[in-house]
Amino acid sequence: MRTEIAKLHKKLATTFVYVTHDQTEAMTLGTRIVVMKDGIVQQVATPKVIYENPVNLFVAGFIGSPQMNSINGMVKEEAGKVKFIFGEDKIVLNEKQGELLKSKGYIGKEVIIGIRPENIIDKEEFIINNIEQSLMAHVEVVENMGSETYLYLSKGESSIRAKINGISSSVVGDDIKIAFKIEKIHMFDKETELTIF
Repeated sequence: MRTEIAKLHKKLATTFVYVTHDQTEAMTLGTRIVVMKDGIVQQVATPKVIYENPVNLFVAGFIGSPQMNSINGMVKEEAGKVKFIFGEDKIVLNEKQGELLKSKGYIGKEVIIGIRPENIIDKEEFIINNIEQSLMAHVEVVENMGSETYLYLSKGESSIRAKINGISSSVVGDDIKIAFKIEKIHMFDKETELTIF
């Protein structure tokens, strides 16, 4: 049905409003999307902007399949580096992210990071080059889809979903090393759930 609606929209070459709860329909059919929660507009933007720059945690979790991972933790500065701390793990943030957090007074405060599943990497070369953004995680479920693999991981209290290109060699029960594409993480204020970056 999406294809037919898209063809009709192109043929009529006019503005129309399409209301849906299906985020896939919204992303594929919309030139601009209005994301609402409890009758209140959260964000109005193009699909690309909503996906890459959500204004809050709700929008970030609503758009994307599988959903964006969200992990609770704290921002700390150690040895001149700004880090996201959760459980026993520490992820070093890049300089731009660190400076922004310092300027906004987030050092020592609780935050939530968001990372999309496709921005979690299990390839050894990437991990070696991004060792300060890596951590060990336990494999709970592996879904090999051919062109991609979904890994459902656990790390302490957190559940993490990763979308890996191709077939993964990971097996249920393995403890594997993963790394985050640090420039792709989002950070949200723990209290307001608004985007920090």
